Amino acid sequence: MTIELNSPMLQDIAVIDLSSVVFGPYCTQILADLGAEVTKIEPPHGDTFRYSSKWANEVGMSAGHMTLNRGKKSVVLDLKTDDDLEVMRKLLTDADVFIHNVRHKGIARLGLDYEAVKAINPDIVYVHCVGFGSAGPYADYQAYDDVIQAMTGTATLLSRADGNERPRYLPSLIADKAAGLHAAYATMAAIIHRLRTGEGQFVEVPMFEAFTHFMLKEHLSGKTFDPPLGPICYARQIDPDRQPFPTADGYVSIVPYTADAWDRLYKAIGGAEFLADDKFSTRKGRNRHLAELYQGISQYTRLKTTEELVNSLNAVNIPCMPIVDIDQILEDPHLSEVGFFRKRDHPTEGSFYEMREPSTFSGWEGDLPAPAPTVGQHTDEVKARVADK
Repeated sequence: MTIELNSPMLQDIAVIDLSSVVFGPYCTQILADLGAEVTKIEPPHGDTFRYSSKWANEVGMSAGHMTLNRGKKSVVLDLKTDDDLEVMRKLLTDADVFIHNVRHKGIARLGLDYEAVKAINPDIVYVHCVGFGSAGPYADYQAYDDVIQAMTGTATLLSRADGNERPRYLPSLIADKAAGLHAAYATMAAIIHRLRTGEGQFVEVPMFEAFTHFMLKEHLSGKTFDPPLGPICYARQIDPDRQPFPTADGYVSIVPYTADAWDRLYKAIGGAEFLADDKFSTRKGRNRHLAELYQGISQYTRLKTTEELVNSLNAVNIPCMPIVDIDQILEDPHLSEVGFFRKRDHPTEGSFYEMREPSTFSGWEGDLPAPAPTVGQHTDEVKARVADK
């Protein structure tokens, strides 16, 4: 393998992607962005996420598909037929990575379980994206983002912060996406291992375990210790008073993170006299009356504009930024300056906005990825390539 200077980091890494919806496709979108050749295998009707939004068109080019499947080739294979299953096997013979989210029994019925694939390609990196780890009692259960948020306690976090006892999901496919990131780094670690040793391996990435790992980094909290030194949950994150503060024309986020920040904060917002109370004279006292300190902020912020607060607080090194409606994020001046959003033309869908890979690399500038493919766009090309294998 010859890699030229400034080549994509994963150039010449061939990935066969049999995953669908978000978890696996987010992983392979990252791999594609970094230069891997990703061939997305889809059933005749296409990945169901192609039709995930109410305005998705009949050819399956939903917004979700557009963001998660750029830079990939789409090949339609009906794996219930012998001919297409044979095409799949031929694709796997010289692939570097095979990634899928078909459950254990289903992939075994197709004859595409790890041992079967290893028999035709001994050094393949085989990545199985599953809902629950195969060693546990939930191994055969289906898993979706809502289910994982429920099982990890995530759906109870908002209740702890606002006192509303009703469990609620965070309005994001956060479990799918966090698991997709875990799958991406696990895949790249296995690729590095193979480059060092020549050995392929089986990699299992379970969403339940991955998202539990993600959420409990801070929220295991007092139960980290045995016996526990306090309750579960990072108190700062569920504090009902540590919420956006009202201004004369909106809301701001203010973070007095260090002990010495309170004096600078209250002086900047015109409330120095608030801290004159003896109960705030020591660090211990401030910690004991933290709720009052947070509550006091809003008395002063509501008298100033958002712009005034952002300017005055950042000038004294107190993090402060406006609360931005998600509908306005495309207009953010910082994201505009760094070229985060790119307006492009899709061959079938017309103009669209694309988010670039957020990391930057001094050794690679990155090329524009190919737009998300239509269903089976590359089927004939790929079938012709493997016909003589």
